[in-house]
Amino acid sequence: QVQLAESGGGLVQAGESLRLSCEASGTISNINVMGWYRQAPGKQRELVATITSRGTTNYADSVKRRFTISRDNAKNTVYLQMNNLKPEDVAVYYCTASRGVSSSPYYWGQGTQVTVSS
Repeated sequence: QVQLAESGGGLVQAGESLRLSCEASGTISNINVMGWYRQAPGKQRELVATITSRGTTNYADSVKRRFTISRDNAKNTVYLQMNNLKPEDVAVYYCTASRGVSSSPYYWGQGTQVTVSS
């Protein structure tokens, strides 16, 4: 079993930055893909960004050139640097990790709230 613990959410003004962190613990064995999803009020959960163990990244179009995902495999930690935050980025952000050879999210964190005031 893998546990994911997010941190770094909060309240910022539009144009400011936040950095989310997520540490994986438990029975960890070469997690293939880690990532971030978000869910805004009244909307479906959506992909924000993912990163493989080799560093290949994927981003939602809405966050490209503003958000950067990175990963420290030695620390089993994934980060999301969010710059130039916009009110439309307001959501609960969830950390995810795949299991086995699958690239799909299997483990989910509890979520951390990001709020952006205009």
